[in-house]
Amino acid sequence: MSLLFSIPFQFLAVAAETEAADSSLVLAGILLSLVVVYFASKLGGELCVRLNLPPVLGELVGGVVVGTSVLSLLVFSESGATADNSLIIKFLELTSSLTPDTAESVFIAQSEVISALSELGVIILLFEIGLESDLKELIRVGPKAAVVAVVGVVTPFVLGTLGLVYLFHVPLIPSIFAGAALTATSIGITAKVLAEIGRLSSQEGQIIIGAAVLDDVLGIIVLAVVSSLVKTGEIQISKVIFLIISAAAFTIGAIVLGRFLGPILVRLMDNMQTRGKVLLVSLIFAFILSYIAQVIQLEAILGSFAAGLVLAETSKQAELEEQIIPVADLFVPLFFVCVGAQTDLSVLNPAIPENRAGLAIAAFLIVVAIFGKVVTGFAVFGKEQLNRLAIGVGMIPRGEVGLVFAGVGAASGALDPATQTAIIMMVIITTFLAPPLLRVVFEKDQPSVTLAENPQEPSS
Repeated sequence: MSLLFSIPFQFLAVAAETEAADSSLVLAGILLSLVVVYFASKLGGELCVRLNLPPVLGELVGGVVVGTSVLSLLVFSESGATADNSLIIKFLELTSSLTPDTAESVFIAQSEVISALSELGVIILLFEIGLESDLKELIRVGPKAAVVAVVGVVTPFVLGTLGLVYLFHVPLIPSIFAGAALTATSIGITAKVLAEIGRLSSQEGQIIIGAAVLDDVLGIIVLAVVSSLVKTGEIQISKVIFLIISAAAFTIGAIVLGRFLGPILVRLMDNMQTRGKVLLVSLIFAFILSYIAQVIQLEAILGSFAAGLVLAETSKQAELEEQIIPVADLFVPLFFVCVGAQTDLSVLNPAIPENRAGLAIAAFLIVVAIFGKVVTGFAVFGKEQLNRLAIGVGMIPRGEVGLVFAGVGAASGALDPATQTAIIMMVIITTFLAPPLLRVVFEKDQPSVTLAENPQEPSS
């Protein structure tokens, strides 16, 4: 069953569980879970901001603290946990009429709702990323950014997948998923650092930003293809080719069709008189595309991402981008905190012999993640003086996009706990490592020629 559009079926399961549990107690469990999620996300995010790190890392680490690895406040039935493992359920037993006989049904219903809300969060996240992407900017930066993006996707994917299969004997499907997680680049983190050191308008900066946006597009397509392979559990060359063509055709088709539908949607919004018209019409469009993507065996997030790209080209882009922020603030932290909460750091304990393979996988993924992006700068053609090392280093951070891969892979059952944790460790290390490295490699080079006197900083 698909991660993202299993939501309706999850709610049906919740309804069945709620019949055996007091609905008021289920709601109480959900409310306590939301308190834990939002407290963890804000505390972790605030700490990271003060350390000049992206808040998303704080949300992830906050999830780890409140989850399975530390406090066991936020645990999930689909991971094999029971009511006895949840401190929230134990707190309910102490403060309400919840009894041990009904605790398990309340726990299952509560954890299913939180999981469903977190899945909705990743749909909103990809819609927001698409809305912030600029197709015209991608075209402007040209072939050099395309070369960097393609090399930055292919190299780590191939090295990661083959290395896991042949060096660590990981099954093919999880290896492909882990390799796919290596393809992402966090445009928000890179853009922030480039702006701080005054290199956002340099040739290197523009190439990095353009390639990072293309990486996001290619990465989402890769994710859709890999997730579809997980559903079938087998690798067939013809099916892989079909899925790649389907994903590319869907993305391009949605953008082309959106150029015709965009003005229609704008006129519809202008003629409406009720509150929330821009936001709700846009979300309807995003959910329809998500549904279509799911029906044709792709991932729903590809549909929401395509919807964001389409609406970014309309006159409502600025207004919609402002209105989607509070919605994203409400749902997206649920996704990242839940990813962290389901991360079992105990699988990386070197004192346990069977965990050492997971540590080796984590180290391998980190090396491939760094090398696979650094080489991209040296793939740039042309004779002009460019800091090619800086271009490669600028592509290293995985950030929120890498976490999307980890979360989708874990929820789909494609990743075992050791591989999932190894991917999350790779995301954390590359995201922490890239900002200081980028400052160092630029400081050793003279400023390059800028492309514009007053460039507009891309949105993070």
